[in-house]
Amino acid sequence: MPDAARLLLPASTLLGALLLAGCAAVPPPAPPAPAVIVLPLPPDDLPPPAEPAPPREPHPVALALASADRLRQLPPPELQAELARLQGAAPTPLAQVQLALGWLQARQGGDTQRAAQALARVLQAEGDEARALAPLARLLQAQATEARRLEEQSERQAQQLREAQRRAEQLADRLDALRAIERSRPRNGEVR
Repeated sequence: MPDAARLLLPASTLLGALLLAGCAAVPPPAPPAPAVIVLPLPPDDLPPPAEPAPPREPHPVALALASADRLRQLPPPELQAELARLQGAAPTPLAQVQLALGWLQARQGGDTQRAAQALARVLQAEGDEARALAPLARLLQAQATEARRLEEQSERQAQQLREAQRRAEQLADRLDALRAIERSRPRNGEVR
């Protein structure tokens, strides 16, 4: 082999080794160290942090609806006890709506009229609570008016039914009397 070829062989081997080394995976660089942030301490003369705001009271309509749900589930004796308690409570708009809801639930004689009157007091009242409850009071008052109309219609129909039954009984009595007279009359040719 000529000398030049001998020299080229190690050079080409070296070049191939370098090329293979360049294709080999390079390890990724190490992640940088996390930065440490130092905050200055607050001075001692700062005011204390503000106290959290007190929790907000539920909206009056939400309270009224919760009361309606509770009243709906009460058995009649407990409902009457709750109505007595509400009647003795301060006449706030919320208490008046709750009372009306109780009367509408009880559905005894005159209760729908009392409910409508309590709701009218809410609609006439002044203040934030009364204004918040006014739409609900108008809705309930419309329902109370409709319930009262249906009660009156039912009472009229019951009265008409009683009157029809009374007339039917009178007619049946007259018919029985006529039959008795007919039976007591002699037939043609009969001698009594």
